[in-house]
Amino acid sequence: MTFLTKTLPRRTVLRGLGATVALPFLDAMHPGFSLRGLAAAQPAHRFQAFYVPNGMAMEYWTPEGEGPGFQLSPILEPLAPFKDQLIVLSGLNASWNYIHAGASGSFLTGTTRGGRNEIEIIADVSMDQLLARHFADETQVPSLELSLDPPNNAGACTGNLSCVYTHTLSWRSATQPLPTEWNPRAVFETLFGDSGSTDRNARNARLRQHRSLLDSVTDKLAALRRELGPGDQVKVEEYTEAVRDVERRIQKAEEQSGLELPAVEQPQGAPAVFEDHLDLMLDLQVLAMQADLTRVISFMIGKEQSARPYPQIGVPEAHHPLSHHNDVPELIEHMSKINRYHTELFSRYLAKLQATQDGDGSLLDHMTILYGSGISNSTRHSGVDLPLMLAGGGAGRLPSGRHLRFTEEPSMANLLVTLMDKMDVPVERIGGSTGILPIDTLSGLL
Repeated sequence: MTFLTKTLPRRTVLRGLGATVALPFLDAMHPGFSLRGLAAAQPAHRFQAFYVPNGMAMEYWTPEGEGPGFQLSPILEPLAPFKDQLIVLSGLNASWNYIHAGASGSFLTGTTRGGRNEIEIIADVSMDQLLARHFADETQVPSLELSLDPPNNAGACTGNLSCVYTHTLSWRSATQPLPTEWNPRAVFETLFGDSGSTDRNARNARLRQHRSLLDSVTDKLAALRRELGPGDQVKVEEYTEAVRDVERRIQKAEEQSGLELPAVEQPQGAPAVFEDHLDLMLDLQVLAMQADLTRVISFMIGKEQSARPYPQIGVPEAHHPLSHHNDVPELIEHMSKINRYHTELFSRYLAKLQATQDGDGSLLDHMTILYGSGISNSTRHSGVDLPLMLAGGGAGRLPSGRHLRFTEEPSMANLLVTLMDKMDVPVERIGGSTGILPIDTLSGLL
């Protein structure tokens, strides 16, 4: 086997006509790379929030047993292949519980209050934005705020409060919520475009060219491959093909929609089919983290009060009205089907992360993913005993494969502080936190 001596900076990009393409983590980016092919550098630790709306059918969510010997519940069963990389958390309460506004409004902020009307907007800096500030000098995109629903950032959506509370998890400051992006084309251009411009002429010219984003750097990619070892050559080829595949699918989605991309921050053109839209958005997130373009993502599979029906799984009822099941067993069982379908889709995402090499492991090994909802019993808008879990290897910082039950009803804000510590970005407080949540060890558990 031949080893070459080409050494690359960690933030290597290839620049071509109207395109800047970041590369995935390669062995050649290790400071000690040599003829002997030394071990890869320590990969980055990445964070993601994966939010599901409208609460949970808690009877079908909560696992039996505690500690490492817990049994997956019906909703969690699709995650069986990843049980050793899960921490299911029971007994945590919302820091701000005001119907749907408090659910998503406090999920990453830990805020104890919000506004009092549709024009008063107040919360706290969210955990993802604290991390984004920390990683801002190391990544091209500090954070991504994504959703499958178009945002509504004006007017009242719940309890006479501003729609911003139900349409985002991310807050740059106590009074500055960040809108989510739901259009895959816009996300792609943010990550891989030349300048992220939304100018209509520039965007339409790119579409008319009918040319892959990577075509303008093909020669440079070919030259780079000749200077890399065999393993890195395969990684570069796999990565560029993955980018091309996503681009092809986005272009196809736009052709089917028949919509022209407007020169605004929130263009239209997402696939009409829910699963197609989700797959595109998740593939883009994998690519973003694979190339280390960002290390922080907040993603809402649906906004609070989402009325999306799921006839494909035998649930024709709208999600939000169904969540107000009034404790009717048949309706709760229908609600649980939606909750389980979400974990099935999440399991497929975890499989993609696990299949993506990152240093000496996978992306999943080097991620901490917070999955859950800001409501437990949805018919009562309850903020008690939230349905929460952590997934991923946490870069070796998460003692996974356990169900932890907390009996003192700590605030979820304490979990946010703990996760910041696990990300090696310690903070004294987030929102109304009162301390660290002991997720490494818990009294009475092995």
